[in-house]
Parts: sequence; C-alpha cells; structure tokens
Amino acid sequence: MASEADKGAEEVQKALIDDDEDIVNPWDVVSSSAKGVDYSKLIKRFGSTEIDKELMDRMVKLTGKPTHHFLRRGIFFSHRDMHQILDLVEKKKGFYLYTGRGPSSESMHLGHLIPFIFTKWLQDTFDVPLVIQMTDDEKFLWKDLTIEETNKLAHENAKDIIACGFDKDKTFIFSDVEYISESTEFYKMMCKIQKLVTFNQVKGIFGFTDSDSIGKISFPAIQATPSFSSAFPQIFNGKKDVPCLIPCAIDQDPYFRMTRDVAPRLGLLKPALLHSTFFPALQGAHGKMSASDPNSSIFLTDSDEQIKTKINKYAFSGGKPTEEEHRKYGGNCDIDVSYQYLTFFMEDDDKLADIKSRYSSGKMLTGELKQELTNVLQKLVGEHRERRLNVTDDIVNEYMKSRKLKFEY
Repeated sequence: MASEADKGAEEVQKALIDDDEDIVNPWDVVSSSAKGVDYSKLIKRFGSTEIDKELMDRMVKLTGKPTHHFLRRGIFFSHRDMHQILDLVEKKKGFYLYTGRGPSSESMHLGHLIPFIFTKWLQDTFDVPLVIQMTDDEKFLWKDLTIEETNKLAHENAKDIIACGFDKDKTFIFSDVEYISESTEFYKMMCKIQKLVTFNQVKGIFGFTDSDSIGKISFPAIQATPSFSSAFPQIFNGKKDVPCLIPCAIDQDPYFRMTRDVAPRLGLLKPALLHSTFFPALQGAHGKMSASDPNSSIFLTDSDEQIKTKINKYAFSGGKPTEEEHRKYGGNCDIDVSYQYLTFFMEDDDKLADIKSRYSSGKMLTGELKQELTNVLQKLVGEHRERRLNVTDDIVNEYMKSRKLKFEY
C-alpha cells in the first residue's frame, strides 16, 4: 500500500515543476496570476483540509477567546488534524508548538513575522510549550554563506523572534548547529528518520537531483525531528507521546508530509499542521518576499522613511492609470499589494471593509491607500524595533539554553 509520502510525491513533484502555472516548493513560490497562488488548488494537490467555520467556532468554544484575524481572513487557511488537537484540549490534555526560521539575512522581513505572530497567539491562547528551530545548517547548505555566518545570523534572527513577545519560561529557541551536537536524543531521532526515508522518496518529494549535495538530501530529516517530543527530553521529561502542532507557510508542507509518513513506523504520533498563505512581495503576488532582494521586502529594521519610500515606490497598485479612470472604475483590491498587506496587519475588520469599499468604488485613491498602509507599518515596525533594541545577546542565550520549561510532564 502506498505511504502518505509516496502518494504525495508525484503530486508534489508536479507542484515543484509546474503547478498548472504556480511553482510552489520550500525554495520557490511563483504564480503567473496577479492574484497570486490558487490556494484551493493547492489544498487539493497537497491533500490538506480547508480551515472552515466549524473549526474556527470550535476553537472559540474551547478557548473562550475570539478568532484571530489571520483565521477569519483565510491567511491561515489549511490544516492537517487540527480537530485532533482540539480533541486533546477538550480532554484537558496538552500539546506543544513547533515552528522555525531559516536564517539567511541579519534582519527578518514582514513575511517572516506572520508565522511568529500567529504562533504567539496560539501559545497565549492554549498555554503550551513552544520550540523554535533555527536552521542555520540548512542555510549553510543552500546559500553562499559559511556555517559560522549562518550560526551568527541565527542568533541575530532570534532577537527579532524574541521581540515578538514569546514567554521565556515557555519557549526554547535552538540552533541546529549548536543543539544537535549536545543532544543525544535529538540526534538519535534524526538517524531513525533518515533510515526510514529513501533517496527515491526525497527526490520525489523535494525534487533533488544527482548533483545535489548529500547534506541537502539528508536535511529533511533534521527539520522533521522537532515534530517528536522525544527530541527534547529536558522539556518533556523523556515522554514520546506529546502531540505536536506546527504553524507554517504551505510551502513547508512537503517536509511534514514526509514526517507524517514516518511517524507511525516509529510508533509515534503524526504532527498536526496549520498552513498560511504567502506574504506577497511589494512588486505583487507573483511570488513571496525574498530576504535577498531588499526592494521586494520591508525589513523589521527599516526606518520610517525607508518604509514610506518602499511602499510609495515599489508597492504594486491595483488602481487605474489616471485619477479620472480610477474615480470612475475604482481599484482592484485583489491585486493591490497595499490592500493585501492591510489584510495581514490591520486588525479592525470594519475599518478594513470601509477601505476596501472606498478603494473599489474609486472614492479612495492609490496614494491614500498607500498612506494608510504606511501609517500601520511605521507603527508596527517601529514598536518592533524598540523591543528588539532591548534584546541583548545575554537574553538570546537564555532563550537558547537547553533547559526545562515551566510545564510538568
């Protein structure tokens, strides 16, 4: 019988090559449509499940807290086994969160912030432990950077993550380069996963070729390992059956399809997932932001002036060429990047709906819409910059120290 990974490999390979126009994989996201990736197609192709009203209502009922706007607006739009996580909550049983960051630049950009904003909400809402993997080894393997440089970037990026407000007593941030060398249990789990995944499978899932280094080919097992609580004996007291929930962008799903296939053969629980859409580049939703292209991104270290300049100069507009035409026909919010960014960062539903109505009808001009976004992002990034300034190297080391968290197991 075909495994979950085998069944998905052919479909993922299609997505790696040509997702009927969209290219979606852990390294590239490109859409030929100005509206961006067709996520309903992606759900079918990857075999995940849409986050529907029933699931959101159940979360509200169990937590007594309002739905996050990322869920209401379909920014987190797809899941695997989230109902099973809620079953645990219903029975007063725990789980833990796992997410990560590949450190390839000194500062993170707005797109990198999305999973961390949502993960913090999940941690606060469900009061659970969180592990954050910094894949400095991955970036060394894929980028033209030394391993010393990527390890340094992991510590710098950790400052941005800590500035999101994660509770130190509930959060463990770790660098692969550092933690794997000191954790016997993590390394043992990594080896067990490597033994169960064939070269044929990773070629099918990730599109590796004969010219890829063996480091790249073996890396997926490293990203899979934090999905299992036995990799963190200091946190879970050696327990192997603590369920894991992974919030991540949908392009990371191939890693965890492989993980979910391996889990039963290890006698372990499959991780559950919550998938987000991609944060569009300033130039439009054809692709996701890139840390290597400063003009495609707004970085969390950008000044107010840089934010204003980037939005005015590079943010793709859904407005009409002239004011007269725009007043007559209105703008297209489906392709306008300034409006798309507001759906991520303007929490007020009524205000967002009013902006959409006025821009679509032509009452609001592109310049006015860009000013609304500038105000929102200058405040958001400015507050983040201030918090980041207070995160010292010593504070980073506290979060990255292997230790017991405040939970009892």
